[in-house]
Amino acid sequence: MSRSLRRGALAATAVVFSIASLAACGAGQDAQTLQIKPDNAAATKGEIEVQNALVITQGRKGEKGPAVVSATLFNNGTKAQTLDGITLPGGKGKVTLKAAEGSGKVTVPALGSVVIGGKGNASAVIEDGAATVRDGEVQKVVFQLSSTGGVELEAFVVPATGMYAPYGPTVAPAATPAAGGTPSGSPSGSPSGSPSGSPSGSAAGTPSGSPSHSAGH
Repeated sequence: MSRSLRRGALAATAVVFSIASLAACGAGQDAQTLQIKPDNAAATKGEIEVQNALVITQGRKGEKGPAVVSATLFNNGTKAQTLDGITLPGGKGKVTLKAAEGSGKVTVPALGSVVIGGKGNASAVIEDGAATVRDGEVQKVVFQLSSTGGVELEAFVVPATGMYAPYGPTVAPAATPAAGGTPSGSPSGSPSGSPSGSPSGSAAGTPSGSPSHSAGH
């Protein structure tokens, strides 16, 4: 065989070997490792995993009002735990927790999860968030569990825009008196002149609490 033919045969063999190697490598990969994972804060301690943790501020720059903590907590244990508190070490903001049901403690069920942030979920509101955290910064957050103790991580601070808007803080509208100063619920013999949906000023519009789309356990 001539030298040129030998070089051609060797090159073809190398190409075939390379393709086979790539195919074998791809087949050996876990499917989950090929998925794009969010670059949000996550931490694990004992049986508790905290994923997709974020601090979300008001949607507009410089806007005053509360901020919120958004995250998903997973309990890999066989006993339920309660989330007894969330703190921001070094910060001045107080975090108020509220269960999705509106009362009682936030519970992380055994072999289950709980979402903090978003409509219909538990909530963690940072009072006076505008004075406590700033967009673009990284904020240390500690999740205090009943059995596991504190789970600490550093979360990005982002505004409630785009994909984060459904999980951001909202402020209840100020109460507006009904026309003529008459309470909307007072009995009257004449047809009511006030719309049945007049602003009441209640906090019902405040999100009760992921990636999101949940965190993606």
